[in-house]
Amino acid sequence: MRNFRFAAALMLGSMLVTPAIAHPPIAERPAADEAAAFQADRADILAMAGNFRVRFDMQEATAWRADYTPRDRQISGGYEVVRVIEDSGRRIILQHLLVVDNEGQSMVIKHWRQDWEYEPARVLVYSDSNRWTWEDVPERMRHGRWSQTVYQVDDSPRYAGWGQFEEQGGVRRWRSNWTWRPLARRDAVRHPVYDRYLGINRHQTTPNGWIHWQDNTKMGLVDGQLRPIVQEYVLNSYTRFDGFDVAAADRYWTATQGYWAAVRAEWAAIAERTGGIAITEEAQAGTVISARLLEMADEILAGSKSEQDAIAEAQRLMRGATGGATPQG
Repeated sequence: MRNFRFAAALMLGSMLVTPAIAHPPIAERPAADEAAAFQADRADILAMAGNFRVRFDMQEATAWRADYTPRDRQISGGYEVVRVIEDSGRRIILQHLLVVDNEGQSMVIKHWRQDWEYEPARVLVYSDSNRWTWEDVPERMRHGRWSQTVYQVDDSPRYAGWGQFEEQGGVRRWRSNWTWRPLARRDAVRHPVYDRYLGINRHQTTPNGWIHWQDNTKMGLVDGQLRPIVQEYVLNSYTRFDGFDVAAADRYWTATQGYWAAVRAEWAAIAERTGGIAITEEAQAGTVISARLLEMADEILAGSKSEQDAIAEAQRLMRGATGGATPQG
């Protein structure tokens, strides 16, 4: 299938400003300035770890079609634990864990994951329905920049972008290039006229936490062509807060981290072997194997399934669901 990235670029015109124009290559800096910038970037990424009260604020604002009515504003929230599960200097991985109350008992839901890499050569991007492929970062745009790859609850990929930390008006933030994303569950379950997002992703620390700010153009096929349907603005606010069952999240991760490390390794191996990842997604659950992968983690936590058996079953499921076929751009 023809890569929709090219088709959309032709269609959207000025909306798809190239990263080279939006952000020119970072000029060479003295070694001391380079080191200071790198450490400041790392500090901002690591500051996203901790315990938080989260507010999710989503607003469809501008319809790009006369026959579409934007949805009402959606606001929700909860409690989230974010842990650093890898820090090798130029690579940082943050795992998010939701903690919810279930009839007086704390229940932990493995949430999204974000991987940060300094001066990446490539990123694993969403390239078409049910497909993710490797995309090279232009060599002259790598210097001083970080990529962020976001993974779904079962550690399959969701979207990726690259960009730089910058400061304007005394506020420091990381801003991505334009990125394609599959529909989030909140939209997918409704079967809307759009079927993907084109967006810019921003992360910035605040005095008491951090915010994740998205500017999404929701896109859909109309008469065989990809068209903008509606503009959405998303502001997810993470405020430091310890007044919930943080220990439940840590117990879950202690019990299941070996299993999830093996799942991450298997996804990475599939992506290397096949040039990306091709797997069918369902509106309710994400990938067709997501529910079972999450269920097995709960079984490990409960002691009803061994880690070894869960890893073996997960690998069989993942290899079967991806089929070993090479995704086409």
